[in-house]
Amino acid sequence: METTRRDFLAHTARLTALAAAGAMSPGRAANGRPGAAYPFTLGVASGSPLPDAVVIWTRILFDPLNAAAMPPLAYAVRWEMAEDEGFRRVVAGGTASAPPALAHSVHVDVTGLAPDRWYWYRFLLGDAVSPVGRTRTAPAPNTMPGQLKLAVASCQHWEFGSYAAHRHIAAAAPDLVAFLGDYIYEWGPYQLHHPLTAMRTAESFTLAEYRARYAQYKTDPDLQAAHVAAPWIVTWDDHEVANDYANDHDERLDPRFAERRAAAYQAFYEHMPLRIPAPAATAPGGFGDLRMYQRYDWGRLARFHVLDDRQYRAYPACLPPGRGGSSSVYLRDCPALRDPSRTMLGAQQQAWLEQGLQSSRARWNILAQQTLMAQNSQVPLRTEQDGRFWTDGWDGYPMARQRLYDALRASHAANPLVLSGDVHSFFAAELRRYPLRPVSAANPVLATEFCGGSVTSPSRPQARTAQYVAMNPELKFGRSDLRGYMLLTLTPDDCVALFQALDDVHDPSSGVTTLARFRVANGKPGLGLHR
Repeated sequence: METTRRDFLAHTARLTALAAAGAMSPGRAANGRPGAAYPFTLGVASGSPLPDAVVIWTRILFDPLNAAAMPPLAYAVRWEMAEDEGFRRVVAGGTASAPPALAHSVHVDVTGLAPDRWYWYRFLLGDAVSPVGRTRTAPAPNTMPGQLKLAVASCQHWEFGSYAAHRHIAAAAPDLVAFLGDYIYEWGPYQLHHPLTAMRTAESFTLAEYRARYAQYKTDPDLQAAHVAAPWIVTWDDHEVANDYANDHDERLDPRFAERRAAAYQAFYEHMPLRIPAPAATAPGGFGDLRMYQRYDWGRLARFHVLDDRQYRAYPACLPPGRGGSSSVYLRDCPALRDPSRTMLGAQQQAWLEQGLQSSRARWNILAQQTLMAQNSQVPLRTEQDGRFWTDGWDGYPMARQRLYDALRASHAANPLVLSGDVHSFFAAELRRYPLRPVSAANPVLATEFCGGSVTSPSRPQARTAQYVAMNPELKFGRSDLRGYMLLTLTPDDCVALFQALDDVHDPSSGVTTLARFRVANGKPGLGLHR
């Protein structure tokens, strides 16, 4: 049963108005008394949509920056799923536990739903009612939907601006939101307003500190609005743990980093609408071994291969002794870059991706992953032995990238699209195995890449990015001076991608402008640009 157009437009109008006002509706206070402790201060969220199921999430927290005041007991939280926003047609409901061992978070995998339709959900604790979230199921497996409207975002450092991008994402009323990493950053004062100047203090190391960081971020009303508007699919990047970490190594080469990473992974799970069993109880490694890569089908229209290029990657190549993290190296001075044993995804995830590509019947195959895949040398390229590359991105793992390209070509998966984040810049690229060689039958364009800027996190001057585009043949467009997000509309015939740029990232009421518009036609990899 489809939601009516009147219900859809009315709900979208309410989301837009609430976001523009700078606050989501708080629901009803506990016991109905003004000023009474309200348990749903972090809002609600949904995600991981299947044709018959979706995960809904909340966290019970009365004071966002004082979790220590929470009683050490498990709350019994009621939940409801309905076919209408007024909850006149409730289709599912129950009670879920919010245990202290998981920061009083609630994950409910609501099953038995109809495919390809909108639902509304809410949580209740005592007399308190959460905000009402809007979510939807994926289309049935063998159907060809006419359209998928997808918002894509990443990199939302609290210290560097407002979350106006999320206000615009909510107003766009997408079917689905893909968040590609750096949902939190590990440092900055624990405060509930976005500062005018970044302050590098209070780095998070412990489980309590990471929990407080997520609570801080999730108080933002525009971020809550984007979660309310549609289901999300998510992956992580480095700052959910620590800058430029690789596998079990951080920049400090801290011998206790594995403990820190496990704490950060647990906090991530506790705050995301993920369909993952509580790992501490089910997996040998507990939260230190949390599988993040996932696959989602949108009928026959799209298959999402959601990747994790952090947890399993080889250590960075050619670093100075005693240091982890990233650097920039010349290819000629770093033979390790050519080592075929170095991996970005790990053997198990690589095999999983290859199987998913080979078995796909989808019109569009979307690799939702963390960082820019196109070659991006920092110096001019004359031969394939030239180049200076940043080792934290795919350029630091060129042989792993070649394996991925070979898998794409061998699979014959239709219309590969690579969606990227991490580098705080908008890029559009045409990917091929040999970037310096002409496009040919032996060196075809294998995939189109869209890299979606950042919600707030800053980047390099635009003049330098223009140089990168001029020096690297795969890059067709680049902007690093503006913050924003992407909107993609997928149909059986084409994919249209919009780069949406904020007028002023520091202004919560900032407008947004379409910076560039691209079209990828079915069966014709590569970019068509029209502004």
